[in-house]
Amino acid sequence: MKGIRAGLLLLGLVGGGPEASAQAERPAVIVTDPRARAFRIAVQEFASSQGDVDPGRFRGELIGALEFSSVFSSLDPAAFLGPPATRELGDALPACADWSPIGADVLLEGILTHEGDSFVAEFRATDVVRCRAVLRKRYRGSGSEARDIARRIADDIVGAFTGTPGVASTEITFISDRSGNPEVYVMDADGSNARAATRDRALKGFPDWAPDGSSILYMSYQYQRAPHLFRIVRSGGLPAGRVLRNLEAGQSVYRGVYSPDGESIAAVVTVDGVADIFRVDADGRNLRRLTRSPAIDVSPTWSPDGRQIAFVSDRTGSPQLYVMDAQGERARRLTFDGGYNAAPAWSPDGRWIAYEARLQGQFDIWLIDPQGQVNTPVIDHPRSDENPAWSPDSRKIAFHSTRRGNSDIYVVDLDGNNLRRLTQGRGASKQPNWGPFPR
Repeated sequence: MKGIRAGLLLLGLVGGGPEASAQAERPAVIVTDPRARAFRIAVQEFASSQGDVDPGRFRGELIGALEFSSVFSSLDPAAFLGPPATRELGDALPACADWSPIGADVLLEGILTHEGDSFVAEFRATDVVRCRAVLRKRYRGSGSEARDIARRIADDIVGAFTGTPGVASTEITFISDRSGNPEVYVMDADGSNARAATRDRALKGFPDWAPDGSSILYMSYQYQRAPHLFRIVRSGGLPAGRVLRNLEAGQSVYRGVYSPDGESIAAVVTVDGVADIFRVDADGRNLRRLTRSPAIDVSPTWSPDGRQIAFVSDRTGSPQLYVMDAQGERARRLTFDGGYNAAPAWSPDGRWIAYEARLQGQFDIWLIDPQGQVNTPVIDHPRSDENPAWSPDSRKIAFHSTRRGNSDIYVVDLDGNNLRRLTQGRGASKQPNWGPFPR
């Protein structure tokens, strides 16, 4: 009976007990930054001396990537006092007096050229308020890489003005049954270019990126029709295929999560029918047990410094969030409001743990700080929002939701604004995990 209960909870098929009224009545703490304001950017069409890349389309990709960051809003070229297209990109700064009167904070200029067989994009971002160049850089690639280069440029500009790069050039992995079977998929951060990473038709769940983007861990029933941990490899020395090959008979692995340095994995393993959290080297060696509670311990997530692990346990009767050190000691309860709190995800900047909280029959995404002092909703909706995952800049949260019927992947800013649906069409898409910055 314990084994059945563990499997159901691990796969998210059962609910918790009645919610405590304290969570429903608790006043929301609004997490905002009064200094935050979108920069207004004037994006010129880049001068072009070659025909492989349409400069108008390239400008559109730049604007889309800049606005996806929620850090920039673009100005309509109809309002420009300066030229709508870059004429040249010399050493002299642009005439800032042409741009500040229309409310521009930033001017983006650029040129597209050929060098041998390569396409080259060179750009300059100017702070027109102070009239100084903030960033000048060039990218080289093939014409087919123009879209990716536009996103890298946008992310660089976000980083130059905020200190943290944008995430337009990152990727999200998720589970979808759009082909008729649950498979691991990868898409660009804005929801475009979705493609299947597995095709074996077995039940799967909980994909997790390696910190360097070289591989993805996921749970699958493809081996002996039982849950085991598998790895998809893009690059690097770790082997693809099944991880943890030396488990004892009857043991199963429901989830694996890479440590921030990529050297370890926190894994959910069943022992005598009860789920506990283990730690194992990334190559599958040196398995050691971290929790030994008679309750179910699942859903590990690492602190960004790798010193702590947050997880979910029903040791007090209902699923709640706990935090322990990375060796499994000094566990402490983090959430006390509500009867069902699960799916924690620690932000890359260490400030917040996002999680799903069940309120009045549906799940909403909440935030709690690692000390448990501040607890606040990010977004609520009559339909369930579940399984939060952080962007690598800690500015956005991806999650899956049934707000339009089917389960789809959405993304929202940390303050609850700029909700965007990333997947649509056939099948259900769920359990997003946001990849790292490209290297």
